[in-house]
Amino acid sequence: MIITAWRITKRKHKEVAFTGEGAEESGGRWNSEGTRIVYASSSISLAILEILVNLQDDKILSTYDVIPFHFSDNLIKSLDVEGLPEDWAASPSSLSAKSIGDEWIQSKTSLILEVPSVVVPSEINYLINPSHADFDQITYDDPIPLPLDERLIDLLN
Repeated sequence: MIITAWRITKRKHKEVAFTGEGAEESGGRWNSEGTRIVYASSSISLAILEILVNLQDDKILSTYDVIPFHFSDNLIKSLDVEGLPEDWAASPSSLSAKSIGDEWIQSKTSLILEVPSVVVPSEINYLINPSHADFDQITYDDPIPLPLDERLIDLLN
């Protein structure tokens, strides 16, 4: 089965949106600084929520694009949610969560790792290993401007 997922990125970075460079520079929930990883979501609404909870300045929202992309479900490894450490959803992100992503990237056991969202734990985010041999099996649609209702921005203020 083919899955469609969503990646939100600043328009000026769309050419490198799937390289993992940003996460490599700053680290993230599932990776340490120095580890390339790409974060994406199973729905556009979850991708938007993931951006909003980490946003420092709502004025830059107009500079974001959404990139739909597609891959086969046989490229996914699902994380055992029951086996996650207690602090996996901590804020700031825990070293134990980072080590899970770092080890998965290094092992190259799959192109994509399915993980729970901290924002909506019953929903799915995808981690992508940009150095995996199957990376070229991802197909992309053209980026579209981030569709956002102004009322969401009002909630941030």
